[in-house]
Amino acid sequence: MKTRQFFISLIRYRPGLYALNLIAWSLIHMAPLVPGLLTKAFFDDLEGSYDFPYGVGAIAALLVAAALGRIGLIYAGFLTDVNVRYRVSMLLRRNMLAHVLKEPGARAIPVSPGEAISNFRDDVDHSEEAFSWSVDMLGLVGFVIVASWILLSIDAQMTVLVFVPLILVVTAAQIGTARIQKYRAASREATAKVTGAISEMFGNVQAIQVAGAEKRVVGRFVELSERRRQTMVKDKLMTEALSSVFANSVNLGTGLILLLAGYKMRAGGFTVGDLALFVYYLTFVTQLIGNVGNFMTYYKQMAVSFSRIKSMLQGAPAQLLTRPAYIGLGRRKPRGGGQAEGAGASAGSPQDADRSAPPADDGFAPPVVAPPLQALEARGLTYRFPETGRGIEGIDLTLRAGSFTVVTGMIGSGKTTLVRTLLGLLPAEAGEIRWNGELVERPADFFVPPQSAYTAQIPRLYSDRLRDNILLGEPERPGSVEGALHAAVMEEDIGGLEHGLDTMVGPRGVKLSGGQAQRTAAARMLVRDAQLYVFDDLSSALDVETERRLWERLFRQRGDAACLVVSHRKAALAHADHIIVLHGGRIEAEGSAEELLRTSESFRQLWHGEETG
Repeated sequence: MKTRQFFISLIRYRPGLYALNLIAWSLIHMAPLVPGLLTKAFFDDLEGSYDFPYGVGAIAALLVAAALGRIGLIYAGFLTDVNVRYRVSMLLRRNMLAHVLKEPGARAIPVSPGEAISNFRDDVDHSEEAFSWSVDMLGLVGFVIVASWILLSIDAQMTVLVFVPLILVVTAAQIGTARIQKYRAASREATAKVTGAISEMFGNVQAIQVAGAEKRVVGRFVELSERRRQTMVKDKLMTEALSSVFANSVNLGTGLILLLAGYKMRAGGFTVGDLALFVYYLTFVTQLIGNVGNFMTYYKQMAVSFSRIKSMLQGAPAQLLTRPAYIGLGRRKPRGGGQAEGAGASAGSPQDADRSAPPADDGFAPPVVAPPLQALEARGLTYRFPETGRGIEGIDLTLRAGSFTVVTGMIGSGKTTLVRTLLGLLPAEAGEIRWNGELVERPADFFVPPQSAYTAQIPRLYSDRLRDNILLGEPERPGSVEGALHAAVMEEDIGGLEHGLDTMVGPRGVKLSGGQAQRTAAARMLVRDAQLYVFDDLSSALDVETERRLWERLFRQRGDAACLVVSHRKAALAHADHIIVLHGGRIEAEGSAEELLRTSESFRQLWHGEETG
């Protein structure tokens, strides 16, 4: 998709509202035609060259009425403009975010978090500005055409001599906007590098301090900031230079009018009213030139921003950016039931069950609702990290309803990679996954509640209340939070917190201990009814007694749900129905704890805590 097609697709998103905005601003820009003619009649009447039938007072009253009418039009224009531009920007941000959330974890964003924020904020803002400025063109061009016809009928020579220089200004502006695009692209790139550096620096403060690298990191930041300063100065200088030309073109045109009008008025062929009309219309004609220049500038900026936004899609079609979706304004349009977007399953597959689910009305695909779990099978599951070539290869496993399976192995054996690939958080290169014998074609869409719930190795908490971190948008049912806290062995911790469940946990949960953060993440998972619970090294920050109680409670309360646990701790291994030992990304051994203690040296080392890697 090219920039022009992107721009047209934005118009098609809300064509009626865009047309209303276009009409409003066309009337706003055409409205000064009437006050100009009234101004001419006013001065001609004072001069005596024209006799207005109702007197000068009536002209003054009409001028006031025209001014009030234009104020009303401007108010209506701002209402329509706000509705259009913010709907467009919200749609772009909503669709970008929806795409990011659909991507596997390893491919969610191709840039640093700081640069991604810049894409969501600045690049969308530039697209919104270009879209908003486009509605000014029709009214301004219409004003120029009608005003030129009126002025030509009064004095063709003066009209040509005054407006030719302004046409030259437009030409210069067109040339200048091409250079602005180059400077703006460099400025945006430099700004993205600075925001990315800030994000990385804040996220690695401890590592920087331990390595004693403060001076080098600050020096790098100063270097990036200096490059940004240089590119922004060039960008700002060119932009302000063009703005200065636009602003002073009024003075240039007024000077020419006064110079020529003096000679013509001496000859008696030019009235004071004519002079007033020329000066009055000149102001708005110059405004046209300025707005045309602004629109061209913003359009060029939008081309740069659009290319940056497309990079966030990582090859996905750019059309999804303007795909209609509910953005929180107006009435919702319920979607009909149907297969989850991208599931691609054949008839009778687990994904087909979502056809009976309630229709989604927020633009997201409806959740998949699969039949109750009997057996989950993975065959030949393979994923290798592009940078290192390490990962998992040819993994076969089977999880049955009510089972408790533990994946263990030494550091770097591929335990986390296995569960993330199984859940679709990493895109599998080979292999297949079946739920009750039916192929799961889009694991990332499928392995979410109510099919599965997942606790990552590193808990991800928000700077919010503890209760909201557990629910994370889930409707609170009576006793649901309390039950999840009990299963996560956290009910005693709540009493020690100042505000209980309403305690603010701080950014990334810094007000909680490591064990409390892990158990909060576990409670978040357990508050959601699921048929498969996946724990990735959940108990690494827990003491032995808390860990023992957690696994015992989970083992008793899980019901028919299957559990897949990544751990090398005895408390988890002792509860396992089945244990899988990984080594180098492959299954080295599997069986019960008793069997593996007899047959696997790697497992014996893990069991007795002899791992030295």
